[in-house]
Amino acid sequence: MNGGADYIAAFLVGLLGGVHCAGMCGGIVGALTLGLPERVRRLPGALPYLLAYNGGRLASYTLAGALAGAAGAWASDLLWMHRGRLVLMGFAGVFLAAMGLYLGGWGNALAPVERLGAVLWRRLQPLGARLLPVRSPGGAVLLGLLWGWLPCGLVYTVLVWSLSAGGAARGALLMASFGAGTLPALLAMGVLAARLSAFVANPWVRRAAGALVLAFGALTLYHAVRGGMPPPVPAGAVPR
Repeated sequence: MNGGADYIAAFLVGLLGGVHCAGMCGGIVGALTLGLPERVRRLPGALPYLLAYNGGRLASYTLAGALAGAAGAWASDLLWMHRGRLVLMGFAGVFLAAMGLYLGGWGNALAPVERLGAVLWRRLQPLGARLLPVRSPGGAVLLGLLWGWLPCGLVYTVLVWSLSAGGAARGALLMASFGAGTLPALLAMGVLAARLSAFVANPWVRRAAGALVLAFGALTLYHAVRGGMPPPVPAGAVPR
């Protein structure tokens, strides 16, 4: 995959991964909503806060994507640009496939990655505690910025993908596209927590989402392997 197709795929991974986001972050969203002043706990009063939380979260994703994209471009230069990008794309395919298996309930190979991320989160968590209770959309943005660094296998999977994006701007756009895909589930979770929880708990929903993300991983791996193959020799030509 390349160009705009990558961003569309990242958006779809975020959208399909909504079953994971709602399960992992739904409780956070519900708690944050219940922690708001009583007069703004329901729509339309809660909407600015929900948008602020998620805006801060997406800003953190975009920053992380820019850093990953820049690091990946630097690594590609060291490994001969084309070959290095294909290697990184292969890693991304493996992580996407692992995420698909996790979403579908067929394993949790990403647990060690999330445990590593938990080390960073333990350092950031006290900062989040200082921002509670949230009393303004500005405070919600700051809390959302921290929320974006919550250990999450799905986020880390797309970050690995961002390594192969080819630069900081592309990495940022890839993560922003993914973040936009997660918005429907998390915005809905803020106001329809009970109904949405029942929906995402359905094993068939999780399996369908997992199978599609697994397919994205397989497709990414295919492109990585295909890109590393020598070009076919035309019929009748004598190979050198």
